[in-house]
Amino acid sequence: MKEKLMKMLEKREDEMIEIRRYLHENPELSFKEDKTAAYIADFYKDKDVDLVTDVGNGQGIVVTIKGGKQGKTVALRADFDALPITEEADVPYKSKNEGVMHACGHDAHTAYLLVLADCLIQLKDNIHGTVKIIHQHAEEVPPGGAKSIVEAGFLEDVNAIFGIHVLPMAPAGTVGYHSGYSFNGRAYFKLRIQASGGHGSSPHKANDAIVAGSYFVTAAQTVVSRRVDPLNAGVVTIGSFDGKGSFNVIKDSIELEGDIRFSNKETREVIDKEFHRIVNGLEELFGVTCELTYKHDYPPLYNDPELTAFVADTLKEVKDKDIKEVKEFPKMAPSDDFAYYLETVPGSYFYIGCTPKGVEEPYFNHHPKFNIDEDAILVAAKSVGHIVCSYLSVD
Repeated sequence: MKEKLMKMLEKREDEMIEIRRYLHENPELSFKEDKTAAYIADFYKDKDVDLVTDVGNGQGIVVTIKGGKQGKTVALRADFDALPITEEADVPYKSKNEGVMHACGHDAHTAYLLVLADCLIQLKDNIHGTVKIIHQHAEEVPPGGAKSIVEAGFLEDVNAIFGIHVLPMAPAGTVGYHSGYSFNGRAYFKLRIQASGGHGSSPHKANDAIVAGSYFVTAAQTVVSRRVDPLNAGVVTIGSFDGKGSFNVIKDSIELEGDIRFSNKETREVIDKEFHRIVNGLEELFGVTCELTYKHDYPPLYNDPELTAFVADTLKEVKDKDIKEVKEFPKMAPSDDFAYYLETVPGSYFYIGCTPKGVEEPYFNHHPKFNIDEDAILVAAKSVGHIVCSYLSVD
């Protein structure tokens, strides 16, 4: 079956590229992926599968492929939302939706998984077990789509889950992996500091929100430098300080917003505790009132060591002309809601190199000039195909 599957994928490479380019031209934002979801659902129309649409808190789609014999259940996920970015890449399939762009590669994820799923459907009598295909909405915007799909119970019978992300960290043909904590978790905060304003000439008759806020900006940076284990990653970023007023008026209130990243659960707990302690101390120190909104967006992504080793060993052993190198990648600073799946069932999220040919310093994901070497789409399909065939018994 594995040999048949690989030949089928090779013959349909042009179709994968065509699908990717269509999706790239027609991107849609998170929780607004109406046409994209309809396109995906239509792809499975009249195929011998169980199809569920409008899954979770948006337009997620779950396709269940039941094999010809009993066995384990494996899940595969691809996200399909785009970003609020105006595309600057000079390509013939440039986004037709002004201010919206597939700048993270989700178009490629969806393209490979659609064709891989269709090939598995055609070969399903040879499969011992079940394959669940998860086309997920809204990865880019918290609370994301993954958590709601988990809560809807679609992973309750799943033994393992796998997913990929295209990354321009290596040329097409390279597959990367990382065991254990691999992507950072993320939290968001908004802090409103209420003081008492006054005349710039008489600070003793007022209480300055800007002074309190400035102290907070400095103190918040000590959380990572003085409270987080140096061997763990943590980041506190103040992205907005809204304190604009008049030059001779002591500001009555200000508002700050920021982003927090952490490499594991222990670091998340440390930052959470220390952050709230600083805010409470701010009230006592400056006599202000603080209103804090602190939300955990995505947890740290933890790749199961055993299944990640299985991915690496399997792909290193296959003799596939399109998979040229399999190597360990470093931890990644970004976040991904695939982490919610991995909190529920063991699995591995691995990486497909996609640096455009002839480019030494490629634009990274989320850049308006981001683009991929489309050879990476077939590499993704074949890599995940090898994993499915090796994980499930086949004839």
